[in-house]
Amino acid sequence: MAPSMAPSALTPAKAIGRIGTESAFEVLARAKALEAAGRSVINLGIGQPDFQTPDHIVEAAVKALRDGHHGYTPAGGIPELREAVAADLHRRLGAEVDPGLVLAVPGGKVTMFFAVLMFGEAGAEIMYPNPGFPIYESVIAFSGATPVPIPLLEENGFAFSAADVLARITPKTRLIILNSPANPTGGVTPRAEVDKLAAGLAKHPGVAILSDEIYGQMLYDGREHASLLQYPDLRDRVILLDGWSKTYAMTGWRLGYAVWPKSLIESATRLAINCHSCVNAPAQFAGIAALEGPQDRVREMVAAFDARRRIVVEELNAIPDLSCIEPGGAFYAFPNISKTGIAAKEMETGLLEEAGVATIAGTSFGRHGEGYLRLSYANSIDNIRTAIERMGAWLAARKSA
Repeated sequence: MAPSMAPSALTPAKAIGRIGTESAFEVLARAKALEAAGRSVINLGIGQPDFQTPDHIVEAAVKALRDGHHGYTPAGGIPELREAVAADLHRRLGAEVDPGLVLAVPGGKVTMFFAVLMFGEAGAEIMYPNPGFPIYESVIAFSGATPVPIPLLEENGFAFSAADVLARITPKTRLIILNSPANPTGGVTPRAEVDKLAAGLAKHPGVAILSDEIYGQMLYDGREHASLLQYPDLRDRVILLDGWSKTYAMTGWRLGYAVWPKSLIESATRLAINCHSCVNAPAQFAGIAALEGPQDRVREMVAAFDARRRIVVEELNAIPDLSCIEPGGAFYAFPNISKTGIAAKEMETGLLEEAGVATIAGTSFGRHGEGYLRLSYANSIDNIRTAIERMGAWLAARKSA
């Protein structure tokens, strides 16, 4: 007779219990399960472009494979990729970047992990936007540091306030995470506010800044992207997070990059060696083609998002008890649902299970997200219209019940 299996007595480290998650992937899994059961579901939850990677980028990866690029690369990325990133940043932002300070990584989350692990420990404080990308708070808590939220308010266009950020700095502050254009709100912080922050940070030389600029090329109505790389006085403590996922519709390629201060690049590279060795070789050649090739598909994609943005805002505002300000960037709307009297998580669940519309509760992005939903308009106009019609019908039925 085979011995009975005793219950596991394994005890993970306490830090594992502090790890959060990203609800968009949980909602995606449930939406797929409902579809597999024959239900009609429109997904406005997942944050990825609904476009294909441009052909010339795909072909560059195929050619790299055929040319024999099947092995390890330098941990920081092949020199040609790092040079292409530096050239692109100079072309777009006017920033002078040493290619040796560029670190290629398998997606933007890796840069978040590395930056927080570098500065997060018991007794330290790390500031982050709230509502904001959920992995910020998750990794800060995992590191043992204290997460300090920077509230992003609707009345301020969901942009951060320089005065508010500066007022929250204490002697324990080690790192400030900023994100503009922002996920989940679509908020864009004006250059004048970034100027004020840069000037104020001069009084806090021991504080590092992680600037998440992954949506930096997705702006509307003539808005300008203000990159923290453009401030020479901050250059020795800014970590830039960017990549290819959103701009070039390459989420599944797992390719991102960071620009590190000179004093931190060696430590960041060691983390890369310990974590993932190097980035997928053919993906790096695809990244070069994306940056150096034609940019017309990028402009077409942003124009399509802009058209959808206007429809989303108009139709959400036509639903009683909902209101939605115009997002200035990214591809998310963040409607205010507080007048419905329905909690964000309850509405997320009801819309998915009963109306067949996948959205993300604002509370998935932090406690300051209560009273809001995130809708991704990375979907067709027809699907967006149908989804919002379903939302309106579901809310009307709830109200009359």
